[in-house]
Amino acid sequence: MESPPPPRNPVSRRELLLGGAGLILAAGLGILTARYLSRRRHASPTTVVALVYPSPRAIAPFALTASDGSAFDARRLLGRWTFILFGYTNCPDVCPTTLLELRHVRQLLADVPATELPAVVLVSVDPARDTPQRLGAYTAHFDPSFVGLTGTEAAVGSLAQSIGVAIEREPEHEGSYAVDHTAALFLIDASARVAAVFPTPHQAAAIAADYRAIRAARG
Repeated sequence: MESPPPPRNPVSRRELLLGGAGLILAAGLGILTARYLSRRRHASPTTVVALVYPSPRAIAPFALTASDGSAFDARRLLGRWTFILFGYTNCPDVCPTTLLELRHVRQLLADVPATELPAVVLVSVDPARDTPQRLGAYTAHFDPSFVGLTGTEAAVGSLAQSIGVAIEREPEHEGSYAVDHTAALFLIDASARVAAVFPTPHQAAAIAADYRAIRAARG
């Protein structure tokens, strides 16, 4: 198998800003307030970087296409914990870096039963260029088990809004363009609900430790 494509440039300031903005919109004050109130009801897991929802958030219904050409909706998330990230195959920096970290996360969780290993799903923010075949080849560079999702711009936008992700396509220049997007990771529980948010920068050791803590607390 070929080596994964290396990051080409440092993470852009715009992408980091979008990551922070998306995190605030998706989690921010709501999580912190809920955490405070929840202490009177039950203990939250102690995490290194993850912001954990005391009451996981439901995801609005969606319909996308997986990198193998099959239909993919919320039912495909049931029964297993999943890391969802938004990105695209032409992403120069944060997307390949995050996928490399997630590959390392699964390696750090090698002692976990296979049925309890988190799945990894990349939702394309550039559906005009990211066909299922292209996404499949891209994610396979990192781990054959990783799944890419694409669909109409409206369908991707609806899921992004439901989870709390910002997407902004930059103007085209000389036949090319970039897509800024929230860089946070989202942990989806086995009931297809958003359980936690992982802000940037992503570090495999911290993500793996927090995943263990959240699973131990939530089952």
